[in-house]
Amino acid sequence: MRDDGTLDDPNAPSSPTAEMEDGTSAERTTTASRLRAYARDLTGRRRAQVALAAGVVCCLGLAAAVQTREGDAGVATRDDVASSELAQRAERQSASRGLGRSAAPTTPAATPSPSATTADPDTTARARKVVTAKPTDPAPVAGLDEDQMDNAKVIVRTGRDMGIPRRGLVIAVATAMQESNLYNVASGVLPESQNYPHQGVGWDHDSVGLFQQRSSSGWGPIGRLMDPAYATRQFLAALQQVPGWQQMRLTDAAQAVQISAYPEHYQQHEWRANRVVDAIVPAG
Repeated sequence: MRDDGTLDDPNAPSSPTAEMEDGTSAERTTTASRLRAYARDLTGRRRAQVALAAGVVCCLGLAAAVQTREGDAGVATRDDVASSELAQRAERQSASRGLGRSAAPTTPAATPSPSATTADPDTTARARKVVTAKPTDPAPVAGLDEDQMDNAKVIVRTGRDMGIPRRGLVIAVATAMQESNLYNVASGVLPESQNYPHQGVGWDHDSVGLFQQRSSSGWGPIGRLMDPAYATRQFLAALQQVPGWQQMRLTDAAQAVQISAYPEHYQQHEWRANRVVDAIVPAG
């Protein structure tokens, strides 16, 4: 109804102002609808992203859990194997203690191979040679045989034990060379002397041994005089009683002890006696 009382025609065209108002309202409605739709779309996207992220996190957690379980299973398997080995070892040890043991071998331990030692092979070899080397007796010299050289060694070494100087050793060896040719000789006159080790039989009265000493003259018992070391001590002890013997000629010193019918014969053996003493003393 208008101000003049006239009813509005519903079929009449609207006024421009009304049309503008109606168009603006429609546009606003459309814009609002679009905004709500965009908001809904944006919210849906965000929810999808959140859900996707949550799903990824869950998958990662599940994978980690699976790996952890597999690691635990591997550790458990290794622990089971180790426990089994320890149990088997303990069982074997227990079984060995329960069995009777045989006696330990008495053979000496094997010498370590050169590859097992850190010592210098050259140094070790030299040390072994020094330890295992045995002193060797000198070979016979001055035309002596083995028996004669052995008797000369007894004379020299016995004299050294007594503290006799080298000159006395040479006199003793030369005297034995003249008296018995450096053999331990028994007497055909004294059958008893032949009961002892000897290297020949002589017939110069009852003289025996290296120095042909006579028991009847007070040199000692027959059995003792047949011992080269004892006979040597007897001769050297008598030599020490001769005044100035070290300054005498060899033959004079020997004759002062032996009182031989041929006093000059001892001198001929001096050079040989010197060679023998020189050969023995370094090894004595």
